[in-house]
Amino acid sequence: MSDMSRIRRDPTVMAGKPCIRDMRVTVAMIVSQIAEGATVDTLLEEFPYLEREDITQALRYAAYMASSQEIDLSPAA
Repeated sequence: MSDMSRIRRDPTVMAGKPCIRDMRVTVAMIVSQIAEGATVDTLLEEFPYLEREDITQALRYAAYMASSQEIDLSPAA
């Protein structure tokens, strides 16, 4: 697995959700912003305390988590 040194899980921060460094910025927040059309540059402008590598590692972490779990996407009967 690639470097994930900026992703931290602490049960006392954001209920243990994966966060960027020791901030209250979750991986899910970053991924959802990208999914809604935000660019990396936009996120860096809106959240000046983030660094480009924070966003890269959040996306890498999300991709790793998605590849390690199977989700049944078949239509309901």
